[in-house]
Amino acid sequence: MLGKLPKFHDDNLLVGIETSDDAAIYKITDEIAMIQTVDFFTPIVDDPYTFGLVAAANSLSDVYAMGGEPKVALNIVGFPNCLDPAILGEILAGGAEKVKEAGAVLVGGHSVQDDEPKYGLCVSGFVHPDKIFKNYGCHPGDVLVLTKQIGSGIVNTAIKAEMASSGAIEEAVRVMSSLNKKAKEVVEQFDVHACTDITGFGLLGHCVEMAQASRVTFELNVQDIAYMEDAKSYARMGLVPAGSYKNRGYSLHQVDTGGVAEEYIDLLYDPQTSGGLLVSVAAEDVLPMLEAFGKKQMDTEVSIIGTVTEDSGKLIRLH
Repeated sequence: MLGKLPKFHDDNLLVGIETSDDAAIYKITDEIAMIQTVDFFTPIVDDPYTFGLVAAANSLSDVYAMGGEPKVALNIVGFPNCLDPAILGEILAGGAEKVKEAGAVLVGGHSVQDDEPKYGLCVSGFVHPDKIFKNYGCHPGDVLVLTKQIGSGIVNTAIKAEMASSGAIEEAVRVMSSLNKKAKEVVEQFDVHACTDITGFGLLGHCVEMAQASRVTFELNVQDIAYMEDAKSYARMGLVPAGSYKNRGYSLHQVDTGGVAEEYIDLLYDPQTSGGLLVSVAAEDVLPMLEAFGKKQMDTEVSIIGTVTEDSGKLIRLH
């Protein structure tokens, strides 16, 4: 479908659609480049204010994933006429809180009548042209660091089935509504070879993209990855969203599953909402980076999930 779009060329367009990166980047001066991104979706929690928090954090995340700082945001809204406008007010209030926390300004937006509520942001940010994080460039010998635990799609499925524990619900909301601001402020202190944020394609989907673009293989240790509370139990029970199976269909043939338990495959392909940053860095930077995360008092769990090797015939190998 995207192949039918006309090709655009501009010497100042530093990052476009060619590498499926997180956002577009346009060079303004030798010291300033603009990051442009947009994202919105339907409610994944019942509380409208919380939905606003999560949707805004998700939209802002792409700017952090490119190494930038969000500066200007616009609301994007679809809302049914049959619902109380006060609900929309709560959604927008939640979104505004996250924009303010990010240090950006909210300058309006656009709304349309829709049968189902939808909310998100169009965000502009800035980054130095020489300090852009890209989703390719991993080096053999690198270590892979993930800044949030995964499992939000599975936990949300358990919530819909009224089977989720209060602890699992609280953690999922906290992780999804947490900005990647602190994580970005830590990783930018190091020589980042590649970075992306984990969203709808799940951890494995984004790993496949990054490994393929870098022409390397990722060796992932499934026991070392941080998972949300009770997410493994829910996966064993079959509380797996449809998106996880769709994600499998796209790239499982490029993954050597190594005989790991089925619940791990479900978790690694679980579509994430407002997931963490996945960073590829040199091995010597890992311990100093973890120390910096500790000093930052992260709201989420940071884990070392694997290593980068030479291309071995499969993009991902699970252990």
